[in-house]
Amino acid sequence: MSNNRKLIRQMGLITVIATGVSSMVGASINVVPFMIYRSVPNIGPYVLWAFIFAIIPALFAGFAYAILSSAMPRAGGSYLYASRGLNPYLGFIASFSQWFGLSIVIGVISYISIPFLRDIAFAYELFHLSELLDNSFVRVFLALSFIWFFVYLNIRGIKAYANLLIPMLIVIFFLGSIVIFSGLFYDVSDFIYSLEKKTGIVHSRVIDPQFEWYSFFSAAAILFSSFIGFDAIAQTGSESVNPKKNLPLAILISILGVGLFYFLFTASVYKIVPWSYISEQAQSRDITAPGMLSYVLPRGIDSLIILGATIALINDIPAMLLSVSRLIFTWAKDGIVSKKLTYIHPQKNTPIFALIFSGAVSSVGVIGSNLAGDFFLGIDIMVTSMLVNFILMSITILTIKKYNSKLYFKIEIFKNRIMQLIIGWGGIISLGSFLVIHLYKDITKEVDAWYFHSTYVWLIVMVLASIIFIFQWNKLGVGEKDLRNRFKKLPSE
Repeated sequence: MSNNRKLIRQMGLITVIATGVSSMVGASINVVPFMIYRSVPNIGPYVLWAFIFAIIPALFAGFAYAILSSAMPRAGGSYLYASRGLNPYLGFIASFSQWFGLSIVIGVISYISIPFLRDIAFAYELFHLSELLDNSFVRVFLALSFIWFFVYLNIRGIKAYANLLIPMLIVIFFLGSIVIFSGLFYDVSDFIYSLEKKTGIVHSRVIDPQFEWYSFFSAAAILFSSFIGFDAIAQTGSESVNPKKNLPLAILISILGVGLFYFLFTASVYKIVPWSYISEQAQSRDITAPGMLSYVLPRGIDSLIILGATIALINDIPAMLLSVSRLIFTWAKDGIVSKKLTYIHPQKNTPIFALIFSGAVSSVGVIGSNLAGDFFLGIDIMVTSMLVNFILMSITILTIKKYNSKLYFKIEIFKNRIMQLIIGWGGIISLGSFLVIHLYKDITKEVDAWYFHSTYVWLIVMVLASIIFIFQWNKLGVGEKDLRNRFKKLPSE
């Protein structure tokens, strides 16, 4: 079923940036900074500072990606960078972990988008519909419908993808700015008054707890997941126009632009809604930023920001599906998985089977979120996967000059070796610290069963990836004497 067609370079800078931003702005801004209390209950009023701190390792990882993308402008992102600049085995298992984590998170995002629809129905006093959207069967059905609609959209081609993604992104930032400006007109006292008036609930503010470094770093490690969208940009390497310039530029614009938007948005919400109320609600139900602000904002405005958040969340899905499908596509081109996954639509120039397979794995994320009753399991798996992945990207910055000098001298940005070493070691130290804290928090927490520890699930995935790689590598080695040298060259376009 494989063919000789190839991916076409038809994504301009705006579409590439939109892919990265769409992968970042969604659950990362409307859900995770507030549901964080379910995972790190002792973070108290320091969420915003943890959010700011999380951008430090994200910048190191982003710089590493920008450097490597300028030398290797192909689909495959982290897999390609590590397999050509570090080691084929490490490249595959890290990217397999990334693929699995992101695929599960696509399902998680689809699953948690339904409470946003519930909040819209509630805002318009459609209470029966609101209750229906809390029904487990309805929630799963709608979540799966979102995934497979966007699989179909991606198969339809880059033009259809961009025509939906870019307008939705404009709407997201426009409606999100309402939240930012709301912080100028409302504060905590307004929220407490409105909450009592509308629900009869009297919320008493509590004294801020003592700052805890462990909780702070644990929260920052989870909030770090908000900045992973630049990996989706790297996956457009075979479809981006002028990729040596546009990929690094898109990565840097996405991190800095989204980082500023995150800060302003999150700061505005916490200025209006007391952290103690957010913490209390996160322990008992799935909450969203717009859902909480609906208590204080005027009728009509509240539903607008919920709509904006819903679009932001749903807009994560097509960009992330594009990302994980191109990763599979590159594995298949290298012969690490079935060549059938390289099949490209004869008219639309999209990897059909890679997209369908990604949709199937993402559907598992929906089912898993529903069975676990807590979507943070999927978030934790993804955080572990991406931290390991980004650490290997930082290591690759250190090793590529010696391991693959031909590709090293194709680097177009941050050419100064001292700067590269600073970025590489900065990423290893900061990301490594986050990984240690994140794993410790996961392993030591009390859960109902061992498989609710994301670390153990991730380790099983790593074992599976190792088995696949060893089997396929030995199979490839039978008919190819110079296999390692082939894996030092970029795949054909």
